[in-house]
Amino acid sequence: MAARATPIHGRRLQEDCLLDTANEDLRKRRSALRVRMDDGGSLLTFKGPVQPALVKVREELETIVGDAYVLLRVLEELGFHVWFRYQKYREEFAIGDCIVAIDETPVGVFVEIEGGEQDIAHVAEALGRGPTDYVLESYRGLFVQHCEQRGVPATDMLFDAD
Repeated sequence: MAARATPIHGRRLQEDCLLDTANEDLRKRRSALRVRMDDGGSLLTFKGPVQPALVKVREELETIVGDAYVLLRVLEELGFHVWFRYQKYREEFAIGDCIVAIDETPVGVFVEIEGGEQDIAHVAEALGRGPTDYVLESYRGLFVQHCEQRGVPATDMLFDAD
């Protein structure tokens, strides 16, 4: 199977904020609440716990919001706080029924394939990859590993301001 990709979103900077309560209620549930700022738009996403599978499977509820900064302020008033921020440059393509994102992060470049489990396997194979190449760790987890290997504290995963 040849990978014929159709560009759907050009390269742009995304900034994500993960939120939780002071008691870490969401992390205790293995869930996440994210506010994403993306090319002038904003999204609020709830992610449920990761389910056991060969690929990362979890419930995601997402909606467009008008103003991320106002939303963050509202969420603060409701008892949430930002505990981790991260940035990446993302470019997206459609291949079959999957969305393939190329993410350039401060700790490396990653390819994310979103779709059904079989569709992901087919696209990965078309890209010359298989299950042993899958990275199921979150960007936060990858960043913590990166910092531990270098003996530096894990703060926010942001590009250096030049």
